[in-house]
Amino acid sequence: MDSQISQPSQPFPSSEPSPAAASPHTFQVDLRGLVDLLSHHLYSSPKVYLRELLQNAVDAITARRAEQPDAPARVRLYAEGDTLRVEDSGVGLTEADVHDLLATIGRSSKRADALESARSDFLGQFGIGLLACFVVADRIRVVSRSARTPDAKPVEWTARDDGSYTVRTVADAERPEPGTTVHLVARAGAGEWLAADRVLALARDFGALLPYDVRVGDEPVAELPAPWDRGYASPAGRRVALARHCHDLFGFTPLDSISLDVPLAGVRGVAYVLPTAVSPAQRAAHRVHLKGMLLTERAEQLLPDWAFFVRCVLDTDSLRPTASRESLYEDETLAAVREALGERIRSWLTGLAAGDPERLAAFLSVHHLGVKSLARHDPEMLRTMLPWLPFETTDGRISLEEFAQRHPVVHFTRTVEEYRQVAPIASAQGVGVVNGGYTYDSELVEALPSVRPGTSVAELDAETVTAHLDTVDPAEELALSGFLAAARATLDPLGCDVVLRAFHPLSVPALHLDDRAARHEQARADAEEQADDLWAGILGSLRGGAPRARLVLNHLSPLIRRVAALRDPELIGTAAESLYGQALLMAQRPLRPADSALLNRSFLGLLEWATHSDPTEDGPR
Repeated sequence: MDSQISQPSQPFPSSEPSPAAASPHTFQVDLRGLVDLLSHHLYSSPKVYLRELLQNAVDAITARRAEQPDAPARVRLYAEGDTLRVEDSGVGLTEADVHDLLATIGRSSKRADALESARSDFLGQFGIGLLACFVVADRIRVVSRSARTPDAKPVEWTARDDGSYTVRTVADAERPEPGTTVHLVARAGAGEWLAADRVLALARDFGALLPYDVRVGDEPVAELPAPWDRGYASPAGRRVALARHCHDLFGFTPLDSISLDVPLAGVRGVAYVLPTAVSPAQRAAHRVHLKGMLLTERAEQLLPDWAFFVRCVLDTDSLRPTASRESLYEDETLAAVREALGERIRSWLTGLAAGDPERLAAFLSVHHLGVKSLARHDPEMLRTMLPWLPFETTDGRISLEEFAQRHPVVHFTRTVEEYRQVAPIASAQGVGVVNGGYTYDSELVEALPSVRPGTSVAELDAETVTAHLDTVDPAEELALSGFLAAARATLDPLGCDVVLRAFHPLSVPALHLDDRAARHEQARADAEEQADDLWAGILGSLRGGAPRARLVLNHLSPLIRRVAALRDPELIGTAAESLYGQALLMAQRPLRPADSALLNRSFLGLLEWATHSDPTEDGPR
């Protein structure tokens, strides 16, 4: 009997009466086009065909055991040349089932009324089923015998990728016992997917946690119980075994392993802590099994964003797969599981802080960024981790707790550039500074008073630093007014003022200070200078009253005292440019084209003066 695979449809309801009832029609499906859709758009790889075969077999066994609890639970795969045979001891199909289920796209045996109550025990929910096999085969032959009607003859269903199929009954010898046998013949160019070694590797990858007896030839597939469910002689033995499992699965030896046993969410598994730091922007890829079957090895939305330092593998019976069955459906259940798994990782961190500080220190030396991300929104976690989280400060790399104990006011900068400008000088003046320029650090410093009452936090800017520097005696500054005026005239076109202060260390002759407002104003001025008349006018209207950058000259520096004694205005200008350029380099600030030109000009000017001057005079001969 030849037929065409089709999809039943329902008449589209009309809100207005029709003089004649419309006749229902059915959609015709271009199966070759559908196979192309499956292989190139729905599924990530042809290898999913084997998952579909295993899934159908496991679901058939589950269906039979729902009615016959003592029924055998076996799945056997035999790869020979470019053919594959899959046998299961499941519920089987009658001829009516074949027409109704195998030959109708979108319908699944799991939707049959008799099995609706057991639906949660099945892996598949979309009825695409055997169609996925057309990705690697051009012909599929199914021989099945129903366990519900054991007296019925076995039925054979043979389908081709042109959309045609045949159904006929066959002799008992074709299928003596209830269950189903699927035969695949590889399509041109797809033979490698049906090779014995490839089939075994895929079966073990997909079915390692399946609860039934699954074998490829004589080779067992499942490895039960799962590594995280096995009994071990000691906690250390468990860690070693799980580290070996992680290395085999993910290719790295973890710093530690975290149990992800969440019974209420139907989740069991383990999270492995990465041994090296990773970027928070890097999406983690986790392995998720659904009722023992590998669903995906690239689940990205399983854990909270802050938990980017672990890779996990787990088995669940509560999460929903998407249509491709290669990722998870974002719904309230997944959100609840994500929160529960995040709480397990949070509890692990708290436990380390309370009982194993050495392991915590080893973890934080690599993954402090992830914990800082969590602590931003979790005051209790910030309070717990306060003595442990490292920060860059003028006192070295220490925790905020230790830093706050040393300094009555916790000063911090918001950018790394600002910290590099002020850290050496502030430290010499006894002012402690935290570098808040790294990811999350400034947020955590500002949150410090909420978890450590009585702590004072203040942002350190150029004005604050200047205020902490000692002023110079007015008479001495007046005596240097000519030098300061010449230096100011030289640096004014660069948007920089010159001030004189006394500070330590003496080895720092000049300090370049600015803040974000000054940098923004300078960037606006540079853009205005280079723009055409229209944009120059627009940018000019945005001119603000932000303070300018400052070059702070150190009156205690012997070099500054010698430079201030110069009398030649041109040489003073060259010296001022040299000090400005050196201060920029010391602050590790990015150089503008004008700054680079200034450095080059001042360097050449000093060489010119050094090679053509009389040692007894200020200027060239």
